[in-house]
Amino acid sequence: MEYRDLYDAKRNLTGKTIQKGEDIPEDYFILIVVVFIQNHKGEFLMQKRSERKGGKWATTGGHPKAGETSLEGIQTEVHEELGIHLENPICFKQVTKNQRHCDIYYAIQDVDLNDLKLQEDEVADAKWMSEKEIKTLIKEKKFHKAHGKMFLDYLEYRGNMQ
Repeated sequence: MEYRDLYDAKRNLTGKTIQKGEDIPEDYFILIVVVFIQNHKGEFLMQKRSERKGGKWATTGGHPKAGETSLEGIQTEVHEELGIHLENPICFKQVTKNQRHCDIYYAIQDVDLNDLKLQEDEVADAKWMSEKEIKTLIKEKKFHKAHGKMFLDYLEYRGNMQ
């Protein structure tokens, strides 16, 4: 059984956990982590979720296991879903909505697609995509809705850095 930590509204650990799949108790929150991996050509590593997971394109992410920090959680998710080590991820935004605290990361990392080891029950495909390709998938509703919003947030963040 996999467990998740419960947090309060201010992102403090409560010392309580729930099992994966259980409802989040009232007045508690769980943590979600996602990452946008971009290569030096400016492309983004995106994954197509398995049909069991909705079959849409998205970025890598998930729920840290009980006892994991946000950073450890995103590194675990990338390793489990893609089979690679995530180097130097940076958290650029934290959002809270619907009893979920979400930490959104980015990393600049070149990855050879041949080195990926996709988690079969979670990920059907992965490829490098341009910003334009992702925006087209968002417009065509072939991209996970929440991940599409986070992608646009990342583009805005990146634009503000330049």
